[in-house]
Amino acid sequence: MNQQPLISVIVPVYNVEGFLDQCIESIVAQSYPHLEILVVDDGSTDGSGDKCDRWAERDRRIRVTHQPNGGLSAARNTALDIMGGQWVIMVDSDDVLHPDAISTLLHAAQEHHADIAVGDYVTMGEHDAPRWPHQAARPGQADTFTQQEALLAVFYQRGLTHSAWGRIYRAALFDGIRYPVGQLYEDLAIIYPLLKKCTRVVKTSQVVYGYRQRHNSILYTFSPKRADVLTICEGLEASTLQHDRQYTRAVRSRLLSAYFNILLLSSQDVNGGHDDLRQRCWNGIKRLRRQCILDPKVRLKNKLGILASLPGRRFLCSVIGRHYQPQP
Repeated sequence: MNQQPLISVIVPVYNVEGFLDQCIESIVAQSYPHLEILVVDDGSTDGSGDKCDRWAERDRRIRVTHQPNGGLSAARNTALDIMGGQWVIMVDSDDVLHPDAISTLLHAAQEHHADIAVGDYVTMGEHDAPRWPHQAARPGQADTFTQQEALLAVFYQRGLTHSAWGRIYRAALFDGIRYPVGQLYEDLAIIYPLLKKCTRVVKTSQVVYGYRQRHNSILYTFSPKRADVLTICEGLEASTLQHDRQYTRAVRSRLLSAYFNILLLSSQDVNGGHDDLRQRCWNGIKRLRRQCILDPKVRLKNKLGILASLPGRRFLCSVIGRHYQPQP
């Protein structure tokens, strides 16, 4: 009888024909074999859908679902609805896993009795293969977080991120939780309810994920839809004020980061416009900056942004624009 837990690997696919083989190859070659690989073709218009089917013919662990385009959240939700694993990991279809990624994350979760295990990542260029570091056979350094510590770390942006990838989740965490369809920053939208169901999170220093930097990705482009991050964080602020005040200051720190980010990106947009959005960000910065500058847990980057905002909006944008680097 197989005592290894089944791991559900969720891969949403949309028009990634040039990257898909490398992604799925990295999954089927995992040192941990007991997988169900749920590939959701979200209405691709290139050859991605056919590639998915060919991979399913080669490896019986792969199950392909084809559906009309509904976005990343809809694709992930489809897989969550049919998954049978005890643990689940999300892989973006232009990224890759380290060969020992799943075994590393599962071992960390089990060893530390955690509901989520997070690994480190490397970045790679649009047409590059990952350069994995030489990692010792030993597990590496691990930091554990209680539920409260994890929530504070995410929203103060110190030690943990809200990204869906590069981690393994106990599948039961998603009972009653799904990604919001049609909304960007969907992983930020559900990190709060997910962590509220956790007792412990562990983060290992071992590299498990290769993150591909593509210049046409949302990280490097601007559209008004990116203001979804403001709506999500403003909603979290209102929710914590009403139900969970111990996290309100941390959420406000994250909201301030969002205001800075969207103000800068909208100001740099060559297409112009977005006056209402910029004013929304500026009003938010002025509302939060006094409390955040006095909060010792707010990261230095935000405090420098607050100081740069004091002479006015134009000065702020000129200063942070020279130093802005997008982060995955």
